[in-house]
Amino acid sequence: MKAVILVGGEATRLRPLTCNTPKAMVPVLNTPFLEHVVYYLSEHQIRDIILAQRHLSQPIKSYFGNGSQFGVRLSYTVEDAPLGTAGAVKNVEKFLDDTFLVLNGDIFTDLDITAMIGFHLERKAKATIALTPVDDPTSYGLIETNDQGRVTRFLEKPKWSEVTTNMINAGTYILEPEVLNHIPHQANFSFERELFPLLLDGGEPIYAYPSSAYWIDIGTPEKYFQLHRDLFSGRSTQHICPGGGEVLVGELSYIHPTVQIGGQAVIGSNCAFGHKVKLIGAVVIGSDCTVLEDTVIEESIIWRNTQLGQRVSLRNSLIADNCCLDDDSTVEDSILGDNVTVVSGCRLKPGSKIWPGTTVEAP
Repeated sequence: MKAVILVGGEATRLRPLTCNTPKAMVPVLNTPFLEHVVYYLSEHQIRDIILAQRHLSQPIKSYFGNGSQFGVRLSYTVEDAPLGTAGAVKNVEKFLDDTFLVLNGDIFTDLDITAMIGFHLERKAKATIALTPVDDPTSYGLIETNDQGRVTRFLEKPKWSEVTTNMINAGTYILEPEVLNHIPHQANFSFERELFPLLLDGGEPIYAYPSSAYWIDIGTPEKYFQLHRDLFSGRSTQHICPGGGEVLVGELSYIHPTVQIGGQAVIGSNCAFGHKVKLIGAVVIGSDCTVLEDTVIEESIIWRNTQLGQRVSLRNSLIADNCCLDDDSTVEDSILGDNVTVVSGCRLKPGSKIWPGTTVEAP
């Protein structure tokens, strides 16, 4: 079976992290998010994958190539203009001649795709939509079904008085190729708001596959942080993270004997940690980073090639590539884009978002 992964979004809610990095390439435990998704699909014997791209497409193709290094075959398309979720799949129609899978490119999940495929084929569905439970369904579109799982109604952002289920669209679909005939060429067209209601009104068999498996959309900094916490705590069944109290250190990294690690940590290759550095809680540090003496890093994610000086305090923050936090600087509850410098003695206001290339000086 082939899969289409929708990776064309601009990831505006993740900025400034994604000003120069497509969301699919945002690192999760120092590995591009999309790489985790590719391996997940491969485990379900799905190894022929089409990437529907638009925004910042080149970094993805440069990293993955034809996919052979990852045990899959990758094809690429690039939209000239936004086509929406369904329009993006229509744009790759030439690759799709049999039952296929569609996956939103910002979803991390343990959904049993193999079982979902069996469900779809057994019911001879034209479309099957994965469902996941949420605490507050009023912010989402609800999908109501009958006892056999056939979809009977779509309800967009209901009031609490209208809520009949807490199951929402999980951004994963199994489709028959003929449903693409309902999507206009080169039009901005949505699965959720247009194609699926259109198929339902036409009497086509649309089914929903409910799952309580781990699921998260990494579209915001809060959810990106949450995914890491969930992986460290073992909420996901994908074993890509060290267990409780463990530390994973990459090749050629040096950690001074006085460094204190009070939690779980993933550290990339070619890093250096000086005298009496402290790592507290869940910490992820990318490759080629340097952390000088007496610096404290707590519950933070640092990408690649970033330098932290002496006595730096970094807490609950996200730091993109090629940043420099000079001696005695303090960064808390903040997000720094690429190539940001925080000068010596500067204390960032909590909640700051610093755009790429900025130098932040002390007042």
